[in-house]
Amino acid sequence: MQRIIIKDALKRSDFGEKINVKGWVRTRRGNKNVSFIALNDGSTINNIQVVVDLTKFTEEELKTITTGASLSVDGVLAESVGQGQSVEIQATAIEIYGTADPEKYPLQKKGHTLEYLREIAHLRPRTNTFGAVFRIRHNMAMAIHTFFHERGFFYFHTPIITSSDCEGAGQMFQVTTQNLYDLKKDETGAIDYTNDFFGASTALTVSGQLEGELGAMALGAIYTFGPTFRAENSNTPRHLAEFWMIEPEVAFIEIAENMQLAQDFVQYCVNWALKNCSEDIEFLAKMYDNELIDRLKSVVENDFVRLTYTEGVEILKAAVAKGKKFEYPVDWGTDLQSEHERYLVEDHFKKPVILTDYPKEIKSFYMKQNADGKTVRAMDVLFPKIGEIIGGSQREEDLEKITRRAQEMNVPEKDIWWYLDTRRFGTAPHSGFGLGFERLMLFVTGMQNIRDVIPFPRTPNNAAF
Repeated sequence: MQRIIIKDALKRSDFGEKINVKGWVRTRRGNKNVSFIALNDGSTINNIQVVVDLTKFTEEELKTITTGASLSVDGVLAESVGQGQSVEIQATAIEIYGTADPEKYPLQKKGHTLEYLREIAHLRPRTNTFGAVFRIRHNMAMAIHTFFHERGFFYFHTPIITSSDCEGAGQMFQVTTQNLYDLKKDETGAIDYTNDFFGASTALTVSGQLEGELGAMALGAIYTFGPTFRAENSNTPRHLAEFWMIEPEVAFIEIAENMQLAQDFVQYCVNWALKNCSEDIEFLAKMYDNELIDRLKSVVENDFVRLTYTEGVEILKAAVAKGKKFEYPVDWGTDLQSEHERYLVEDHFKKPVILTDYPKEIKSFYMKQNADGKTVRAMDVLFPKIGEIIGGSQREEDLEKITRRAQEMNVPEKDIWWYLDTRRFGTAPHSGFGLGFERLMLFVTGMQNIRDVIPFPRTPNNAAF
């Protein structure tokens, strides 16, 4: 008999048909006449109820059917008379694939803290919460690829291993084949990489942006979607050492079109979640954040506010003058903190904000300089509960300006000669942005800690599983 996944079985109404389902036992309850098994195969937040007539099965057959056990069930599809489900299966045969000792299986039918579940990350996908989160994660990845594919973008694969930190984004994880206990050094005491695999110092990438720009200047519109790495000792609910980034880069568009692309993109993803993940989102809203669905709908239904950094600082300073307390001071030229970003979004405008035209001193060398000589065409998309969810800019296409800015920010030209070539040969206006996938996941799921939206989080002192 062919297996039917539980998500599809729950939609059927051909009562009386014989079907097979397989899955893991969530609960088993009953009395001396009948046993009820809640079975789940991961395809949906909902379990299917298996009704076992105890006159047809021996106690010996059933005694190892406990929470966590894996079963194959043949039975007759029937209309359910109980609450909470429309169909059930009246079992005719049960095969036990794997048992789960109730004394040892850590996911018994009780509440578990998210902190505890992080310690058993290899089993937590079997819980309702993480089943929901990871199904949504899949859907968000599908939404991302679909959005860009439908708009003529090409999925462009940038390197994971790189030879320089051109972004200046922070500490990098080194990649080497050398014997760390016997490193060869030159006469100055520096490590000699001539015998290393790549013949140079290499590390895991912090961003695919610079290589993505090369793709955009040939293919027109590209996006990257892959893992990135930051060796920063940030033990916060918003930071990971390994995370996924989506980075579109587009030739022949300027900052206004870039802002619209960012808005269209995140609205598309959130709308996809509302349409395709409704049961999982409703579960997470009920369990963790009862404002989640309203917040998601608000993002889809509202245009984002366009606001310059200067205007944003003025609003924040006016709030301080009226008695608003911030942990970090606000002044023109300082980088805004999450508390400042969230005030603009949640308290002042009550909708997402795209902040533009930041001081050039707090932004990267490749951002296009404005005529005022003080600001650059940067943009950050700010979301409720999250703060910055997207960072991007129009890229500086003028060779002289970008070279001078790189020198000012101590980015060696020998490390970016290949990048500067796109300004030497057929330069053109172009723009792009980066979205941290896990930040998007935090917003869509309503979870509070970024470690709970990726299957196996990598954080300081934690590379388990």
